[in-house]
Amino acid sequence: MFPLTGALLLPHGRLPLNIFEPRYLAMVEDALGAGRMLGMIQPDPVQPAGANGPGLYRIGCLGRLSSFSETEDGRLLITLHGVIRFRVMEELPLRRGYRRVRADYVDFVGDLETTHTAPMPVAREALLDALRQYFDHHGIEANWEAISTMPDDPLVITLGMVCPFAPEEKQALLEAQAADRATVLLALLQIGTHPPPPGSTGRAAS
Repeated sequence: MFPLTGALLLPHGRLPLNIFEPRYLAMVEDALGAGRMLGMIQPDPVQPAGANGPGLYRIGCLGRLSSFSETEDGRLLITLHGVIRFRVMEELPLRRGYRRVRADYVDFVGDLETTHTAPMPVAREALLDALRQYFDHHGIEANWEAISTMPDDPLVITLGMVCPFAPEEKQALLEAQAADRATVLLALLQIGTHPPPPGSTGRAAS
């Protein structure tokens, strides 16, 4: 289990990671010898810390190690391919310094589908228009030719993972049903371009 604030892995998405802490180097080594799977999850600032570290959100995503290489200074450069979300049932004792959980996947078996044939619930033009405004607002350069040719599902997954949303907003994207993720993404892009007034509060996910 790799708890990392601000890192979002969605089913069918690809997440590059730079691994350098000894406990996480050990985690990757163990994963390579046991099915090449590990889980990504975010710490939850609302939950109290426990003996093993910060409290965690209850939903994360299992990833398969699809590539890895070692640098001269001993770091591991890996890529995780998102497989299926999971719900944390209980935390297990540490192993070689890294955290482990017992996970349940039953609510998320639909993540294993390779394609979703349902149409995107928001107009693609509206999503791209909101994206342009969001990128302009944040000074982000984009390859619009590549974006315009990307199919709907990969587009939503990729944008959800790479846009610099707040951790709780990324958690909202993770917890959304696949059919609703484009709607959540559009709302986050619009909020990120026109932030709420000062003093307003709220949590995007729980």
